[in-house]
Amino acid sequence: MTDLLYSEEEEALRSAVRGLLADHCDPAGVIARTESDGPHDPELWKALSDGMGLAGLLVPEAQGGQGATHREVGVVLEELGRAVAPVPYLTSAVVATEALLACEGDEARKLLAELASGRTVGALAVALSVAPGGAYKDVRNEGGLLYGELTGIADAASADVLLVPAADGALYAVDADAVTVTPRVSLDLTRPVATVTVDGVRARRLGPAEPAVRRALRAGAGLLASEQLGLADWCLTETVRYLKERKQFNRPVGGFQALKHRLAQLWLEVVNARAAARNAADALATGSADADVAVAVAQAYAAPVAVHAAEEAVQLHAGLGMTWEHPAHLYLKRAKADSIAYGTAGGHREALAELVDLQAP
Repeated sequence: MTDLLYSEEEEALRSAVRGLLADHCDPAGVIARTESDGPHDPELWKALSDGMGLAGLLVPEAQGGQGATHREVGVVLEELGRAVAPVPYLTSAVVATEALLACEGDEARKLLAELASGRTVGALAVALSVAPGGAYKDVRNEGGLLYGELTGIADAASADVLLVPAADGALYAVDADAVTVTPRVSLDLTRPVATVTVDGVRARRLGPAEPAVRRALRAGAGLLASEQLGLADWCLTETVRYLKERKQFNRPVGGFQALKHRLAQLWLEVVNARAAARNAADALATGSADADVAVAVAQAYAAPVAVHAAEEAVQLHAGLGMTWEHPAHLYLKRAKADSIAYGTAGGHREALAELVDLQAP
């Protein structure tokens, strides 16, 4: 029977990551970065990747990584979600890394080692909204040169290398300084998106695109649930703390029955989201035959829970929650953006119905 409880090693990892984020990723600092030209925090990324080796968790030790599993990555993403950390962990250490793990050859292995070190940041040049198994846009290969425009690419502005699918069926590595990256306005300012224009760029072939993209998006969707879990858990914890301190009519607001019921319902949703997210991470880690089902369940459930938790945090913090200085808006924006990342909840429910042969009437 699968054990979804956190192991001692996973709890130790959580404690270490949470401690590092407490020192390097305070809410005021994140808000300040969203107002700057560079929302990503390079010092935090260096501490996570170079200092703790977290960028290479999914990479085998023989290829320069830590040889860990998706369960450990899920724990890291929970903590990054709790802090809405402005780092390209999901896009580089998970999605781009998974795409490279599906490729063979010296070029893919070399690039994988660079991503594992954290000194190189990668991004899969597929729109953030594309679900596992969904159709994605590619570029043309004319005489060995790539041409085309790709939109909605998450963290492209921070990437050193882009993994670009082409119409010839191959996945190519393109240096970021060889393409034009045009930032676009994003609701979630901590995970910016951009349009990537490729105009006559010579690239390095990595392998077949379709299996690499499919594997990368499945891992991205499955582990995004862990980030959404961390986000929802922070919203619940902080809201409960605030309502215990805030007083009306000379008594804590949290003592009002109507608010107790709302918080109890949210607690149940977060507990269930934890089970779904952990199950998805475990299924990916073990290569379970039910991994597609676990990922679809996790995303179908965790995305609405994260949005609900963030909405409740804003509302129950009352006027304070509506201010720019309070971090609640960061969580609401991340939750809303995550709800359409790697497929919507509705899309995952449709995929789940097909996977378990439960067709709509």
